[in-house]
Amino acid sequence: MRPVTFTPEEKDLRLAFLLVLLAGAIFYTYVAFVDLSFMTRSGRLGPGFFPRIVGVAGVFFVGWTILEALRDRQALLVDQAGQRWSDAVLLIALAIGYAVLLRLFGGFPATVVYLALALSILNRGRYLQNGILALAIPSGVYLLFDQFLNANMPPALFDLTF
Repeated sequence: MRPVTFTPEEKDLRLAFLLVLLAGAIFYTYVAFVDLSFMTRSGRLGPGFFPRIVGVAGVFFVGWTILEALRDRQALLVDQAGQRWSDAVLLIALAIGYAVLLRLFGGFPATVVYLALALSILNRGRYLQNGILALAIPSGVYLLFDQFLNANMPPALFDLTF
């Protein structure tokens, strides 16, 4: 892959997108801290535990990305300028498909299928690594939520037996 030089307008659009994303992450974090309690009355972790972690991490990583974009505005590597749009459209379609699968089959199977498809597109040629990640990440999330935090995964319309 070769580095592509971006026009000043593309650099500005990328930075504007990252700033909008940062604003969204800050708002999400604000809601997580103000509206959701960290602990329940019984002393267990409350509904604000995970959103606070995600919000703070989101603000941190988007802020870091903005700093990187400001320091090195030619960091993106792509083969063709048109490829970026087709990748974005494909990932949006995958996200919509994930939402449908999540509702139909629940959290674990939907996440396995989504990760397998997304990684096969974004990480071409690394079949073993993609397969391991597609199974390990949902398994870790399942263990974290269902076993350790005693929170349910999203329910399914069609209950699978595993």
